[in-house]
Amino acid sequence: MSNPPPRKELLAALLGPTGNLRAPAMVCGDTLIVGFSADAAKAAGLY
Repeated sequence: MSNPPPRKELLAALLGPTGNLRAPAMVCGDTLIVGFSADAAKAAGLY
């Protein structure tokens, strides 16, 4: 992504009301993957 969202907007989308992540998350290189998608994991070379 060439223009990432502002930090506040990103955190609002990623964190639930208790401050925990809403979904599984991982960093692959410079890409943040949130949630699980077999297609995205394969594209990232994770399996």
